[in-house]
Amino acid sequence: MKNKSDQPGESSPASRRKFLQTTAVLGGAAVLGAPFIRNAEAAKGQVWKVQSVWDAGTTGYRLFEEWCNSIQEKSGGELAFKPFPAKAVAADNNALFDAVRSGVLQAMNPFSLYWSGKIPASVFLSSYPAGPDQTSQWETMFYGLGMLELTREIYSKFGLFYVGPIQHDANIIHSKTPVDTLEQLKGMKIRLPGGMVAEVFEKFGVSTTSMPGSDIYPALEKGTIDAADYVGPAINWDLGFAEVTKYIICMGPPGQTSLYQPVDLMDLTVNMGAWKRLSKKMQSFVEEQVQTYSVHHYTTIQKADLAAMDKFLQKGTTISRLSAEDVSRFRKAAVPVWFEWAKKNPDATRVFKIHLDYMLNPYMGYITKDDIKGLSL
Repeated sequence: MKNKSDQPGESSPASRRKFLQTTAVLGGAAVLGAPFIRNAEAAKGQVWKVQSVWDAGTTGYRLFEEWCNSIQEKSGGELAFKPFPAKAVAADNNALFDAVRSGVLQAMNPFSLYWSGKIPASVFLSSYPAGPDQTSQWETMFYGLGMLELTREIYSKFGLFYVGPIQHDANIIHSKTPVDTLEQLKGMKIRLPGGMVAEVFEKFGVSTTSMPGSDIYPALEKGTIDAADYVGPAINWDLGFAEVTKYIICMGPPGQTSLYQPVDLMDLTVNMGAWKRLSKKMQSFVEEQVQTYSVHHYTTIQKADLAAMDKFLQKGTTISRLSAEDVSRFRKAAVPVWFEWAKKNPDATRVFKIHLDYMLNPYMGYITKDDIKGLSL
């Protein structure tokens, strides 16, 4: 992908709709690691329709679109990605999953945990409450500890090929009312991604609901929900959240952006038939492209987040964090939920076992046996 500027685009929060029709340009003139591949297959020129869960007009979709538009040239014409924003072909997340399985779309760029109802193991393919909280830890599990191969095996049962994770961001919560303690969550209705995340918040008296990113603004505006989890400051500014909320809850101690979803992973998932129609060389090319794009996507979003947070502060948004005591309480509530989800089916157990062994290893020291006393798989 080629980016045109290192600064997130300036936008007025006065109108969400107006903003989403404008073009905010990001990034530097970075070419995402791309050997040209030319052979006889190039003449056939396969085209993949690829839908993202990013809304049109956001920083995330612009990055995705630019990356997709770079593939044809970098592949020497053998493969092209035709990008689509959220809802463009498949109207919602369930439809997106089915559209790729059926071949209506050849690929998708979702948040991996969206499939928790279909693939319980997917809750462990992106960060979860009080789980591993560094991007490097997830890279280690996927590319060093066998989680990528296991994920591909699981997805193949659904006629899908999981190419690889795409690093994105931590998640934050935008609220219409202040929240400084876990007690203040009680009785609130909050948009959350479902699965394990929702279950942990429900332990603190939260009423949870799930909805696509594009539906959050009107729900906050109408008061249908009191608060909403979504991604980081850059995308959330693009979506106009500063217009309808006054508070950001980082849900973590100083130095940690999010306790409940610190590494919110996306991915590229492909229809198995489309994947098998690629040459081995092109399959390797796509895998390499996803890894390179992941780094670019992550670092560009992070830079945009810093600038966007300043905009939220200038707008009058107040930032809050949990106390050390509340962090400990949240963690204690979350750990048993890990095991409940891990036991939903054998695949979830196998994926979580990679996490558990990694977190318990003294080199990492993330948890101890005392933390999981009385819990087992």
